[in-house]
Amino acid sequence: MRYCENPFLFQRRLTREVVVGEPGCGGVIIGGTHPVVKQSMLTCDTMDTAECVKQTLELVEVGCEIVRITAPTVKDAANLEHIVRELRARGCRVPIVADIHFKPEAALEAAKWVEKVRINPGNYADSKKFAVKEYTDDAYADELRRIEEKFAPLVRVCKELGRAMRIGTNHGSLSDRIMNRYGDSPLGMVESALEFARIARAMDYHNFVFSMKSSNPKVMIECYRLLVARLEQEGPDWNYPIHLGVTEAGEGEDGRIKSAIGIGSLLCDGLGDTIRVSLTEDSPREIAVCEDLLAQVPVLANLKSQISNFKSQAELSYDPFEFERRETSEIDLSETVRCGGEQTVRVVVTRATFDKVAPKILPKADVKPEAVYEDLNVLELDPTEDIRIDQINCDTQLVTVRDGVALPPITAFRLLAARLRRLGRRNPILLKDCLNFEPVPLSPEVALLRAAVNLGALLADGIGDAILVRGESGAGLSLRLAFNVLQAAGCRSFKTDYVACPSCGRTLFNLQTVTARIKARTVHLKGVKIAIMGCIVNGPGEMADADFGYVGGAPNKINLYVGKKPVKFNIPESEAVDRLVDLIKEHGKWVEPEAGGEGGI
Repeated sequence: MRYCENPFLFQRRLTREVVVGEPGCGGVIIGGTHPVVKQSMLTCDTMDTAECVKQTLELVEVGCEIVRITAPTVKDAANLEHIVRELRARGCRVPIVADIHFKPEAALEAAKWVEKVRINPGNYADSKKFAVKEYTDDAYADELRRIEEKFAPLVRVCKELGRAMRIGTNHGSLSDRIMNRYGDSPLGMVESALEFARIARAMDYHNFVFSMKSSNPKVMIECYRLLVARLEQEGPDWNYPIHLGVTEAGEGEDGRIKSAIGIGSLLCDGLGDTIRVSLTEDSPREIAVCEDLLAQVPVLANLKSQISNFKSQAELSYDPFEFERRETSEIDLSETVRCGGEQTVRVVVTRATFDKVAPKILPKADVKPEAVYEDLNVLELDPTEDIRIDQINCDTQLVTVRDGVALPPITAFRLLAARLRRLGRRNPILLKDCLNFEPVPLSPEVALLRAAVNLGALLADGIGDAILVRGESGAGLSLRLAFNVLQAAGCRSFKTDYVACPSCGRTLFNLQTVTARIKARTVHLKGVKIAIMGCIVNGPGEMADADFGYVGGAPNKINLYVGKKPVKFNIPESEAVDRLVDLIKEHGKWVEPEAGGEGGI
């Protein structure tokens, strides 16, 4: 299987075109050779027509090209008629997408009024009960027939009315049927989507796109790669466009870094035709990040360099469909710090950065330099040239890519790892976020995205034993950014990890306010993962690897989870944060805040 034409040279995946609305009259074409389309979602109640119109116009004003609105009930779906009518009356032609979970009848109603319908294969015809059941082949076939009975009417309506569709699988809401046959896996996510796509194709309906969202960038990357590889196996006419997104990414730097790792790495491999950056912030802010991220792709992807002898996926040093950290030797970085082998990925800084931050580091800081670049015995190599075995003394030599190499970092380090593999070497690798320096320092926003894409993509490939951030010119900011990238990539945990959804009309509390309140109480809990979910659509599933969950169960009522198991129900929102803290204490994960901890500098 292969997921792109050449992992060492950018070539955008060529897809069929999916039409959303009327081209020339505000409609959008996804796929083909058209630019990547930017999307976002409203955060208000769908029954509030005026607020929906206001938020849509605000999104369009900042460059949003497709707007999604949740439709949890038939009543909400019917109100889309009024929202769309008012938008058109105001001259706004942006395509509207109805977001559907659980209610096929709501999808049928919504399709009358909007240009596109998003359905989730995990809950369109199923309700999740976390039931364990063995399915025979005959029983599974019966389930597929049941799904077809539920889904075919929507396909028929979309085909008749010229509507588009997104078949959007979420890691947090796979059906029990899929979970029991394929497990909680990328394969399960892909097969879940393909089941629905086969029904659509059997009815000669092709105006749809796929998505494979997860709150874990590493899982998200694997899922999309596997999806594209499976589509290619199915045949050349399965070249449907792809919508990219990291769901429940959170807010601030963490949300941007997670999104950049997942979305950016795939864009640099030529995958992705439309994107959404999901942030627990006001929706218009998502579009600015989308634009900044898309602007980085021509810089971070290898658009023109020809690399002899390395053209196919078979030359990679890693399996792109299943994460496994590259096997390396363990070495000393200093008298007290080791890297490689089973050691955590280390943070290296330049001498200039160390001299600036060292006086500010508190005694018990978690965020601190672990080695100084100029002090290391590191071999700098040019991976565009053949590397001889006599250039590397032994497997305990730390290696990196030489500055000035005419390749972007992702390609350069993939190529270095491939050449080491060809030589049979297990040398640990020091990753750099940049190999060439801009004449003018990068803005913090761009430096963050570039570091996240370059380092995060490689870490998700299993490459890298230490990292060096230099694109961010601020000493303290560069150190902090390095640790944040490692946390977002799942390589290291130095602070509390939050999974927080971006809010929508289903949300049962103010996510931004509540997230801030929870962070204020728990930000010092190093290594604890807390999920903050506005409703139950993805809550239990996305919380499967979280320690604790705070989930909207009803208006002004909160359910608390341990992992994916609900343990406290219908807690008044005014008490819920205190009860969450109590729950953390009950399970032995609580420590009192201590000066000099997570903040570091």
